[in-house]
Amino acid sequence: MADLQKDALAYHQGGKIAIAPKTSLESFTDLSLAYSPGVAYPCKEIEAHPLEAYNLTSKGNLVAVISNGTAVLGLGDIGALASKPVMEGKSVLFKKFANIDSFDLEIDEKDPKKLISIIKALAPTFGGINLEDIKAPECFEIEQTLIDELDIPIMHDDQHGTAIVSSAALINACKIVGKKIEELRVVIIGAGASAISCGKMYQNLGVKHIAMFDSKGLINTKRKDLSPQKQGFILDEDYSSYQEALKGADVLLGLSKGNILTQEDIKVMAKDPLIFTLSNPNPEIAPELIRKVRDDAIIATGRSDYPNQINNVLAFPFIFRGALDVRARKITEGMKKSAVLALANLAQKEVPQELCTLYGRELKFGRDYIIPMPFDKRLLHELSSAVAKTAQEEGVAQI
Repeated sequence: MADLQKDALAYHQGGKIAIAPKTSLESFTDLSLAYSPGVAYPCKEIEAHPLEAYNLTSKGNLVAVISNGTAVLGLGDIGALASKPVMEGKSVLFKKFANIDSFDLEIDEKDPKKLISIIKALAPTFGGINLEDIKAPECFEIEQTLIDELDIPIMHDDQHGTAIVSSAALINACKIVGKKIEELRVVIIGAGASAISCGKMYQNLGVKHIAMFDSKGLINTKRKDLSPQKQGFILDEDYSSYQEALKGADVLLGLSKGNILTQEDIKVMAKDPLIFTLSNPNPEIAPELIRKVRDDAIIATGRSDYPNQINNVLAFPFIFRGALDVRARKITEGMKKSAVLALANLAQKEVPQELCTLYGRELKFGRDYIIPMPFDKRLLHELSSAVAKTAQEEGVAQI
């Protein structure tokens, strides 16, 4: 742990991103074109034809990574400034995996309406906005209002990235063990933004039975304290605990906190259980403990040191790439579902040998490989083209 801390601090010295010019600035002529007086001409063109901003500026390939630092993964409400390394990291991933330029913007504002106002005022700069690490329930209002009132793609990745990747994993795990999605009994521990988005995506795929637990227990008809988002998961059944709900369950999705489950909890699940324990850095129960009592389980975590990592980087760079390429006005549910299906399909294809060499093990569709790996170069084409095509079919693309 001490070595990791030392290495991480050294890695971050000076920050992780920089700005570099794309055009020449080596002469007086270049200077007159880059700035005064030449810059007036593109300004006038954009004033007369606003969409020319996509051609005459960097807007069309520029995404804002925006956070107020109220729900940083594994760290909680650490504030806007302390969240900056995470947002810079997101910008690095955008550039590395999808060649998208990005500014990270850490906004010191917790009031959702004020935050919405600030983001709207900044929006003309960008071709898209990636919201990050904003706590629930405020994040729902912030994202939906921005989607409704702006004409560029907006996505709160904490919600939808996890939902897209875990849904692809769910499809492929079911294929491997021969279970039908519409017959699954799913237990979700956690009811934050990510858990709710995962549950909605599972429902969209055909799942009919979801028992979701928040800090107060099961979301069912007895509860009178439910937010509008949680009301979509009200059950008629009554389980006194998630341990009871896990008896005979096919799927466990953990998005809560580490080390809360025991081997006894896992033992009672159905044959060939799908166990997605995604809490970071420690999953709800360690894969080693699961294996000792359920060798028939398909296990996924949020960690890179275990097989089947549910990693948001498998989704957000490529969704924005596809959306930007057709100047989509929004990211729709259909576009997200297209990304799910493309991701699931890619995992079923033969893996290039160089990728197996990079990861030091055989990568072949099966129990220990239900979703692609982040450095799979095929992700860029497969996902972005699927997203772009759906945007065109749904009428939200501008080109």
